[in-house]
Amino acid sequence: MKLQRLFRGSGMAFLCLFCVAVLGGFSPAAWAMADGIERLNLTTATVGYIAIFVFVIAYLLVMTEEKSHLRKSKPVLVAAGIIWGMIGFVYTQNGMSEISEAAFKHNLLEYSELLLFLLVAMTYINAMEERNLFDAIRAWLVGRGFSLRTVFWLTGFMAFFISPVADNLTTALLMCAVVMKVGAGHRKFITLACINIVVAANAGGAFSPFGDITTLMVWQKGVVHFEEFFHLFIPSLVNFVLPAAIMSMFIPHYVPEAETVQVYTKPGAKRIVALFLFTIAAAVCAHSLFGMPPVLGIMTGLGFLQFFGFYLRKTFDRSVARERAKAELRHDELRLQQLGSVVPFDVFSRIARAEWDTLLFFYGVVLCVGGLGFMGYLSLVSEAMYQHWDVTYANIAIGLLSSVVDNIPVMFAVLTMNPDMSLGQWLLVTLTAGVGGSLLSIGSAAGVALMGQARGIYTFGAHLRWTPVIALGYAASIWVHMWMNSAMF
Repeated sequence: MKLQRLFRGSGMAFLCLFCVAVLGGFSPAAWAMADGIERLNLTTATVGYIAIFVFVIAYLLVMTEEKSHLRKSKPVLVAAGIIWGMIGFVYTQNGMSEISEAAFKHNLLEYSELLLFLLVAMTYINAMEERNLFDAIRAWLVGRGFSLRTVFWLTGFMAFFISPVADNLTTALLMCAVVMKVGAGHRKFITLACINIVVAANAGGAFSPFGDITTLMVWQKGVVHFEEFFHLFIPSLVNFVLPAAIMSMFIPHYVPEAETVQVYTKPGAKRIVALFLFTIAAAVCAHSLFGMPPVLGIMTGLGFLQFFGFYLRKTFDRSVARERAKAELRHDELRLQQLGSVVPFDVFSRIARAEWDTLLFFYGVVLCVGGLGFMGYLSLVSEAMYQHWDVTYANIAIGLLSSVVDNIPVMFAVLTMNPDMSLGQWLLVTLTAGVGGSLLSIGSAAGVALMGQARGIYTFGAHLRWTPVIALGYAASIWVHMWMNSAMF
């Protein structure tokens, strides 16, 4: 507990240092004109200081969720309302209400795309669970005689290699569902496996343009070409493997008791997996081929899931009768009993089971950070770092900053500044922004989502206890990148 309090204090100290740096008086005038739109400089105004204070208080309450049992969405929702309310008041007083309104709508649009993406991903995960897919995977893993340590490594490597194709959030949700099934009753294993999944998913997403929103932004900006991202493969692998090797030593070679009950997937389980893969592919193609936001593809995939759900309901009686006939031939009384409790598939019940606290938390985070960015704080800090620090140290600090503040607006601020950097430095900031979020559970979408999925087991404090180990992987990946790709600097 002492160690936990120490590192929790360190995390908050870093956040406070960030705020002190912001309030320290770096020249803010350069941000007064951004994107060709004149904006009020609020970084030295009273409302700016109040906004920083409100943001810190909200994150303090988020970090104490484990003890206070206050849902993490509540403080950030209120903080977002206060911050943007103050922005709206100031801009209205200056006759510029249309500018603040447009900025709020822009942030709301960013959240809406994220909300819909997350909602569809969670719906698919819940649909697979309802079709007993994860129960079947759990039975297969246990039936193969895999120990908890083997499952730890399997889910980690699967997260690492799936996240470059799918997004790291979806990958983490899928792997966490398997871990929750396999490690039921083993809290320490679930905690370490969730940490490992978050680190692996973030690391895997760092070497692919489609693995993370930040890499997508860097690719779209044109500062790093598609094939150049793969120079980060080995550094990303080191970022995942080093902490995993240390954490795995604390997992026993325990083999869960073998399943004595045959697990049957419900009709359509494999086809839902195929639809999920199609949905991910559609999201990628919507952006890469048609220049549209990925949410277009993933919402189309939700439509196909709804059509398939309609088909499952129409063929429900016939499917149950066919399965019942098979069970009677095998004299499988347990299967007959299970068939008696099967209900038709309902896609909207799967949507209702989404982790709404997490989705609302994202609203608060996106709007809070967007509000601070609109005031000028994010660009202010980024500009000060690249003007006053060595560029390598600045890029490393970006990763540390992304563990506290969402990496998307941080990377957006860097891309907006467009500092004069070599390819190696652009790859470095891409790496650090991608994997830096693993240092804290709130530093990435994967970590926040898993806190909701493994509520009460994988928590902010549980992740924080292993932050020093994750930091070793963070430092090692930077060193490996600078050594292997030294010709690019």
